[in-house]
Amino acid sequence: MKVLITGGAGFIGSHLVRLLVNKYPNYKIFNLDTLTYAGNLENLKDIENAENYHFLKANINNSNEINELFETHQFNKVIHLAAESHVDRSISDPLTFVRTNVIGTMNLLNAALETWKADFNDKLFYHISTDEVYGTLGKEGLFTETTSYDPNSPYSASKASSDHFVRAYGETYGLPYIISNCSNNYGPNQFPEKLIPLFINNIIEEKGLPVYGDGKYTRDWLYVKDHAIAIDLAFHIGRIGETYNIGGFNEWQNIELIKLLCVIMDTKLNREKGSSAKLISFVKDRPGHDKRYAIDASKINKELGWEPSVTFEQGLVKTIDWYLENNEWLTNVTSGTYKDYYKKQYS
Repeated sequence: MKVLITGGAGFIGSHLVRLLVNKYPNYKIFNLDTLTYAGNLENLKDIENAENYHFLKANINNSNEINELFETHQFNKVIHLAAESHVDRSISDPLTFVRTNVIGTMNLLNAALETWKADFNDKLFYHISTDEVYGTLGKEGLFTETTSYDPNSPYSASKASSDHFVRAYGETYGLPYIISNCSNNYGPNQFPEKLIPLFINNIIEEKGLPVYGDGKYTRDWLYVKDHAIAIDLAFHIGRIGETYNIGGFNEWQNIELIKLLCVIMDTKLNREKGSSAKLISFVKDRPGHDKRYAIDASKINKELGWEPSVTFEQGLVKTIDWYLENNEWLTNVTSGTYKDYYKKQYS
């Protein structure tokens, strides 16, 4: 089997690529990544020489490039993770999110359709999406697979659009697909623009911890390695044409999460109790900030037997330990020198 994984040098993608390369030695795993700021091949140093692993530097926005790769390699299945994913960036530059998340997805859909149209047997387009497409929740309730879409940011609107196109290609052309919508991921190798690695790094460097609004925005947190396992299950035994919500059953208000992070970091760094919390400041809220996300992951639990392996507290400790033990990785990312790795290894 030839599996194309887009965005495989990114945060979630690198964990998934490693899992599949190690678990399925008879598969040929192709990691396609354009290596933007969030794509880092240092995340995959341990498997880069595996016989069943192949890296392809390409941009999903380039339809000719994508078509050529499909024609050359004849991929059987696609797991599509490549995306612009930072809400703040989408507010300042929405067109970039449209190009990558919508047009890029369509380029992949078109290439898959053209390559597979003679025979859809044993083919699959697995599209990874977000819970943000559902909009915002009140104090009660959970997002289910049948919740109506109501995106509120340019990022979530672009992901909602790509979800609709995947389903449309399934309905119109018969393209076999699966979609999963996940909650906030955290764990090792996450680019430090996201809340948890950003605040870990800022605490290490004793920089400020800026919190939007009153900090009472609620999110469901999913440990990235658990997410990779869920994707593996849905990819292999999920039902064609179905959607699966993947969440960690871990709802936390941002401010409570940050306070917990500060307590753990003070202990790990042998600092005075409460010293990290003094770095917290409240800043002007961002536009269109959804109040609460929470996923009902009972469908994937009942149908595929998946459940999180760690509580949020356990996963957070694992995450903090990883960043403290991999200071060189964090330094390379924050300084930008990680970009030199591709030049050294592949140029």
